[in-house]
Amino acid sequence: MMKQEADYVGEDGLLYCGICKTRKQYNPSFNGRVMLVRVPCKCEQEQRQKEEEERRRDEEMARIRRMKATCIHDKGLLDCTFANDDGSVKQMKVAKWYVDTWKERKLRNDGLLLWGNIGTGKTFFAGCIANALIEQGEAVLMTNFAKILNTLSGMYSEEKNEFIASMMRYSLLIIDDLGIERNTEYAKEQVYNIIDERYKAKLPLIVTTNLTLNQLKDADELMYRRIYDRVLSICVPVSFRGESHRKQEHVERTKTVMEEIMKLED
Repeated sequence: MMKQEADYVGEDGLLYCGICKTRKQYNPSFNGRVMLVRVPCKCEQEQRQKEEEERRRDEEMARIRRMKATCIHDKGLLDCTFANDDGSVKQMKVAKWYVDTWKERKLRNDGLLLWGNIGTGKTFFAGCIANALIEQGEAVLMTNFAKILNTLSGMYSEEKNEFIASMMRYSLLIIDDLGIERNTEYAKEQVYNIIDERYKAKLPLIVTTNLTLNQLKDADELMYRRIYDRVLSICVPVSFRGESHRKQEHVERTKTVMEEIMKLED
């Protein structure tokens, strides 16, 4: 602790801070001897506290970034946050409700099935939930069956069992785009195993799909009926209807570019 230019010595002979007017020294006695001990003044203590809070905040932000890097497999989904919601997805109030009541949802094993047309905001909805809960310290995994099946393909039987078991350590599992995975008996079996394990473990599951409810309820194949029956038994359907936001964005972008080109031709 350095003596600052504005510091001064008080009537008691001790050094005082020239800014906050509190002592930088005190003089305790020990075995009959008076000692002179330096101590931080009030403003120095406040500065240390501020620096400590900033350090903890930086550490927490770094921890959250590490968790998101591990738990959200598609890095494009890191921007799916409530702060980036432009209001185009009308169902977002349900996503906010799910996060706000997460403790109850977790306790009750309440999942969601987000179904509807391509580009209507299902993945953005799910990504907002994932990012928000990770920021709260929850263990969330957001992935899709294509990535899961690619990982499983290079594993032995025991490794596959351990990998599937590891997915049960997450408080919430989010599977994006159910129904686009490979249409093989092996793929269907692994999809069923993962969903069934969540069902038996009574752990929440969120699924997005471009399939309709009728397609989910009346699947032709027995294995698909088993998979979708499990999903519908633990996930409440949330409908996403209307035109594709991506299609609308493409139309608007095309219009803007064409207007710029027309200006060049004038």
